[in-house]
Amino acid sequence: MGFIRNMKEEIRIIRERDPAIHSNMEVFLYPSFKVMCYYRLAHKLYLGRHYFWARWISQKGARRTGIEIHPGAQIGRGFFIDHGHGVIIGETTVIGDNVTLYQGVTLGGTGKEQGKRHPTVGNNVMISTGAKVLGSFKIGDNSKIGAGSVVLNEVPPNSTVVGVPGRVVKRDNMALPQDELDQTHLPDPVREDIMSLQRANAELTNRLIDLEREMKLLKKGT
Repeated sequence: MGFIRNMKEEIRIIRERDPAIHSNMEVFLYPSFKVMCYYRLAHKLYLGRHYFWARWISQKGARRTGIEIHPGAQIGRGFFIDHGHGVIIGETTVIGDNVTLYQGVTLGGTGKEQGKRHPTVGNNVMISTGAKVLGSFKIGDNSKIGAGSVVLNEVPPNSTVVGVPGRVVKRDNMALPQDELDQTHLPDPVREDIMSLQRANAELTNRLIDLEREMKLLKKGT
């Protein structure tokens, strides 16, 4: 895809996914747009084994936008970073098509691996604010990662993950249309666990009351 076509696609994606953008000119001020321009040039240099210059350009982009994308990362079409400050994407990260990241997301390694150290993110994935995905595993297609989650293991396709450490709390979602890219309407496993404990406690309490009544009846009978 040529430079002009890339720019047009970036403008379209940002305007589709961020209602705060009111004109094409505003897109040129957008951190996501700027960092992707730096990334494309740096990635091209990286593929040509010009590693120093690739890193020099990527670090320049990081200083200007607050978003750090290693030039070795592989990023598909339709990629979007909302706001984006604090986003970090590691060298061996592979990102599919139509992926959305929010501010503070880290796609990193654990520090103990060689070779492929960073995540592979499937198509149509949303990773919410502050989430950390650490390790060389895959986030399956059409999945959501909740805000603040720490994901350390592979995520099956069509899943919703929340918590620290992250766990799958919902499966078999549909592919994510743009109107479902919100970070709030996700399951709350802690609340669900508390409610389950409350139900169990109520059942035990009722059972104890029944047993006390039975004991009283037995004593009267004797």
